[in-house]
Amino acid sequence: MKTKLTRRNFLRLAGALGMGLAIPTTAVAVAQNKQDEKPTPHTGARLRRWVMVVDQRYCDGCQSVDKPPQCGQACIEGHYGPEPQQWIECYEHEMPGGGTQFVPTPCQHCQNAPCVNVCPVGATFHTPEGLVLVDQQRCIGCRLCMAACPYDRRFFNWGQPPIPPEAAFARYDPENQIPAIKGTVMKCSFCGMLARSGKLPYCVQGCDSQALYFGDLEEDVATNGREVVKLSVFLSENSAYQLKAELGTKPRVYYIPGHGQALGRDPFRKGRKPTVWPWLARLKGSKTWNRSGT
Repeated sequence: MKTKLTRRNFLRLAGALGMGLAIPTTAVAVAQNKQDEKPTPHTGARLRRWVMVVDQRYCDGCQSVDKPPQCGQACIEGHYGPEPQQWIECYEHEMPGGGTQFVPTPCQHCQNAPCVNVCPVGATFHTPEGLVLVDQQRCIGCRLCMAACPYDRRFFNWGQPPIPPEAAFARYDPENQIPAIKGTVMKCSFCGMLARSGKLPYCVQGCDSQALYFGDLEEDVATNGREVVKLSVFLSENSAYQLKAELGTKPRVYYIPGHGQALGRDPFRKGRKPTVWPWLARLKGSKTWNRSGT
């Protein structure tokens, strides 16, 4: 028996067909949206809290190998660091009882960072892992962050920085500040792009005496590439300290006191080889400058 096709039946049929078509269309749209969604960097993964440890018992400023401090050299070559910037600088510091010790000093990646607090445009910021980064594409060159940093670990590009030509092919990212940009601030990034892929920062890889450790406070582990230590125990048992901790900056770099004695260094042997920038080629118009900008 055929149903009479009245106006009411037609509208009811058309509505049913419309709904039937709408359901799969909506489902496809939802599926497509899910495919288009970019997962956050930490989805399904434990959040890292990166930290560095400097074991000064094993740091002799590379005197024993008669080289410039290799932590700094590895950083310069890995990041195409412009002369004269030293994102990790190995200072020779006088000890109270006489003699000297070496203090490799990267950005301290403070959790209460004065530089972040004063930046007027949000160009310097914290990542979820606790890194302090600078976005050169947002930086306006006011240098307030440099004035606020109690560790003198920020550097300004007064002119076109001298870097190798191949740096021009690098893809810029705040974690990988290549190529350097005139009129902006640069600094140590803790090599977050390497850490995220399971590799150690350039400075840790370059240290001949394995005095540098990189670790994760969340997992409570650290490694120098040769051994893995339980971070909390390692710091506690070796009386670790932080630079200028009294300022309340909460640095993420810890130091185990020493003067290279584990390598047989005499604390009264002063001097270290000067840092070298291996870029023989200079970009047109590039120049070097000192910390005052002259």
